Amino acid sequence: MAQPTATFLDEVMTAARGCVALVIGNRQAPSYFDFSQRGLIGSLIAVVIAIGLAGFGPMLIGANLPPGTATQSIIVNAALFLAQAGTGFVALRQMGRQDGFVPYMVASNWVTLASAVLLLLSTLLGALGIVVLILVVIVAIATFINIGRLVVTLTPLQIGILFVSQAVGVFLALAVVAVLIGPPAVS
Repeated sequence: MAQPTATFLDEVMTAARGCVALVIGNRQAPSYFDFSQRGLIGSLIAVVIAIGLAGFGPMLIGANLPPGTATQSIIVNAALFLAQAGTGFVALRQMGRQDGFVPYMVASNWVTLASAVLLLLSTLLGALGIVVLILVVIVAIATFINIGRLVVTLTPLQIGILFVSQAVGVFLALAVVAVLIGPPAVS
């Protein structure tokens, strides 16, 4: 397990190395993350930053968005995060692997921040941003599998079960949010 870091910036840099290690399938990837209570809190801060970037990032780089778009983005992303956490907890509990929940969340939360940064970068690149979007999808799948494999030490079947539970949770959360707040505003 990674040693507690001195500052949040140190934790960000170490977690970034961990995210790269997850992408390439390095077996040492878990050693870059802090699975203590402090590490979990740090990763939750990373998620808050990621959700903020998703909501307000486009406006910070000059994108003209309809009123309320940032708020809707934050609500949707918060609901998706809660669905991911909830379905992950339930699936791991059903597998008798509650011990893997905190490591799963810590690694996933840091990957969420890395993905948010890449997605914001894609908006800066215009048409080339599509390449970054495709890259984010590939990276998301690779990191999900490697978090299950390397961090939580799940079997391939368990990773598949976790993936299906996450997909169902995300689709249900999207449906609930769509019913509650309606479609995004069009300018």
